Amino acid sequence: MRWLITALLLGIVITSLDSKTIVSQLAMIDPAFWVAALAVTIVQVGLSAWRWRYTALRLNLELPFSKAVSEYYLATFINQVLPGGVLGDVNRALRHGTDANARTSALHAVMIERLSGQLALTLVTGILLVAFWPFADVSAGLVSRTVSTSASLPVLILAVLILVAAGMVYRRPLARFAGHGAKALRLSLFNRSSVLIQLVSSVLVVATYLAVFAILAQGQDLRASPGATMELHHLLPLSAGLLLAMMLPVTIAGWGVREGAAALLWPLAGLPAEQGVALSVAYGLLVLVSSLPGAGVLIAGASRVGQSSDQTTYPNQG
Repeated sequence: MRWLITALLLGIVITSLDSKTIVSQLAMIDPAFWVAALAVTIVQVGLSAWRWRYTALRLNLELPFSKAVSEYYLATFINQVLPGGVLGDVNRALRHGTDANARTSALHAVMIERLSGQLALTLVTGILLVAFWPFADVSAGLVSRTVSTSASLPVLILAVLILVAAGMVYRRPLARFAGHGAKALRLSLFNRSSVLIQLVSSVLVVATYLAVFAILAQGQDLRASPGATMELHHLLPLSAGLLLAMMLPVTIAGWGVREGAAALLWPLAGLPAEQGVALSVAYGLLVLVSSLPGAGVLIAGASRVGQSSDQTTYPNQG
């Protein structure tokens, strides 16, 4: 069903817009910008792995940093190619829990680490929207620092729908987690010694997501036509909105939802929808490529299992 929804949403976006313009917008991005954005994703994975390791240590679970990085790459790759967006995280929780002989605590560590990131993303998105309202005053045709009712209403409705839908999807696991993981939350997230560390690390991770958007957008802007470029303080809240839309686990790796949100948000900011969709597609492709080290971890693990099987000896039966 998620594959079908992904294809349907992408089909609607592509057929509703000028696909040739979207492709040309993608072609504008110079290889140097792709490389720079990929470099940022390395920092991103390192910060995320450190946050996971810190959370696990607060729950008395050992997790070497190098192991956390490799497992995070594997989880990211799985999330990119399988439905749901959380199977990779479930996998790293189970693998860590098996190694540490503490599956419940390992699952709590992963859930809290993800929760920390989502709370930070929601906070950063809200701050950016308040500080740099990017949407155009439709009546004037200009970007306004004040909230235009005609522009803000669909944006607010979209944001509320996303949050409500995410809450409906996650309500049961969150309710169970609140009951069984309350102690883990107090130890690793909601206490004086860890809340600031969790907040700072998660905000830094969100900053790397936004930096990837900014680098790719700069690559577009260098060759954009006059009037089609956008300021950084308008790009950041729009990009945060795309990240927020990706929280909905209804497609594969956010594809379709992200592009649909871009097609809605960019025109409200007085910019071409094709530009936003092209940036969204570029981001999706970059994240997929950046997750490929996880495929290497998967292949290496399968190879070790195969070698172990080949070396198994059996008693002489004859």
